[in-house]
Amino acid sequence: MEYIKLGNTGLRVSEIVLGCMSFGEPSRGNQPWSLPEDESRPFIEQALAAGINTFDTADVYSAGSSEEIVGRALKDMAKREEIVIASKVNGRMYPGPHGMGLSRAHIMTAIDASLQRLGTDYIDLYQIHRFDPTVPVEETMQALDDVVRAGKVRYIGASSMTAWQFAKMQYTADLGGWTRFISMQDQYNLLMREEEREMLPFCLDQGVGVIPWSPLARGQVTRPWGTTTPRAASDQFGSELYQQQVDAAKSIVDAVASIAKVRGVTMAQIALAWVRNNSAVTAPIVGVTKQQHLTDAIESLKITLTADELDLLESPYLPQNPEGF
Repeated sequence: MEYIKLGNTGLRVSEIVLGCMSFGEPSRGNQPWSLPEDESRPFIEQALAAGINTFDTADVYSAGSSEEIVGRALKDMAKREEIVIASKVNGRMYPGPHGMGLSRAHIMTAIDASLQRLGTDYIDLYQIHRFDPTVPVEETMQALDDVVRAGKVRYIGASSMTAWQFAKMQYTADLGGWTRFISMQDQYNLLMREEEREMLPFCLDQGVGVIPWSPLARGQVTRPWGTTTPRAASDQFGSELYQQQVDAAKSIVDAVASIAKVRGVTMAQIALAWVRNNSAVTAPIVGVTKQQHLTDAIESLKITLTADELDLLESPYLPQNPEGF
């Protein structure tokens, strides 16, 4: 496992980031497919043994349960200074007008709650989970700068939004003398490549690291098109994705299967190798619920796709509307 600088910073993250959305008590929140603590901890242990040092969670995952599980496991299994903990803010965590969003009122409450659940004094990468059009960007960027200056957060990042919104927030930070985002966590996979138009070039130009979510398209590129899993059947958010260009998506999945068969590897390994091939991408975020998921992610690091394979994977793609934000 190698460690790569995240954007133009000295923060080094592993080539694979472990996504922790699947860790959480099923009875909390709206993720009945999530894994309780006793089932989650072996995956965190496996990731650490493989050299993964970066763990991405969010306050809304299983209503805070994910942060609690990840925090306890990492405290037991790793040295705090050797790992990178990433979490997020924006989603609704409690009732009332300040229970969600990117207002100063919510950010200041949410950061303290996340720190308590994670059992740590600081979060390495604190990300806004989505853009909040109801709050002036000046208020958000100043609040984020304050939590950095307070030592509660070391770096800040952003997640899915339009490129102009991200640019506005970055340049607002510059004008105010506030902390800039060092990373973008956006959706990028073989079935949703719209980020190639503006966001990825912008990040590459500006020295912003990219840690894509759903690099396997919610598992759609890891199995024959049309098949499902227990998680997919109960994942309301995921069920709304990848339905715009179904024929093209099927052709892409068929291409993944064909290349995987020839190489004698899994479809997941091919799909992850493709994501990593983009020069703007720092490290994909991979969620796991089975040991093979993490094994595939690690094995994908050994694969370099040929020009012909890239063409076979990319040529069926058709333009579509961005999804996920």
